[in-house]
Amino acid sequence: MTERQLEGKVALITGGASGIGACTARLFCSEGAKVVITDIQDELGRALCDELGPAASYIHCDVTVEEDVGRAVDYAVQKFGNLDIMFNSAGITGSSKRRIVDNDKSDFERVLAVNLVGPFVCTKHAAHVMLPAGRGCIVNMASTAAVVAGIAPHAYACSKHGVVGLTRNAAAELGRHGIRVNCVSAATVATPLATGFMGMSAEELEAGLLAWGSLKGVAALKAEDVARAVLFLVSDDGRFLSGHNLVVDGGLTAVNPNFDFFKVES
Repeated sequence: MTERQLEGKVALITGGASGIGACTARLFCSEGAKVVITDIQDELGRALCDELGPAASYIHCDVTVEEDVGRAVDYAVQKFGNLDIMFNSAGITGSSKRRIVDNDKSDFERVLAVNLVGPFVCTKHAAHVMLPAGRGCIVNMASTAAVVAGIAPHAYACSKHGVVGLTRNAAAELGRHGIRVNCVSAATVATPLATGFMGMSAEELEAGLLAWGSLKGVAALKAEDVARAVLFLVSDDGRFLSGHNLVVDGGLTAVNPNFDFFKVES
């Protein structure tokens, strides 16, 4: 029998009730981890824990409220005895307004509060537990919007650029104490968050993603693909990676479609 990659580990996943967070919770549990799922979607979070059984537990947590984050980290330690992994998956898209002159300051600040300040606070409280242990893994959810411009609203793009900077700075400090900090920049996945933002069904969005992508013959990016990238970063397979932004996009951000030398005219 193959040894499970996260046997005996304890993970906390923010935004874990749906989408990429929920998919990662399922994968972590299947790999032997005990998982604390946090979210503001209480019914979905509890339902997922019922599905996963005693290896999973749920606690309400709004990542913009530092007291909630501290309580969730303390809960993980009390419930399962430790905290080895923090996956900061919680995020929002914000307004879909394209022009900067039409954007509201309040929406910009709300997106940064969830997508950037949230991971900062979560990293801070995870570090409180991981520093005495001299080990741990923190993974933040960034985006291809932090790699190439013009593919997302201003607030979302800025928040994800900030996540990459936070990841690298935290890695520079915490790596001295045996704690690895990385992030994943994924292309669009047809999660409920993305389909609601785009106003499309999952099938419609995936069809569009296949048309836009540069990697042909491969199905559209799934939440499972992102979850496996996170698993790689927190497992022993990624033991020497820290301060790294793992881009999971099928080569999307590596290609400028305006200069396509390899395109064959039909």
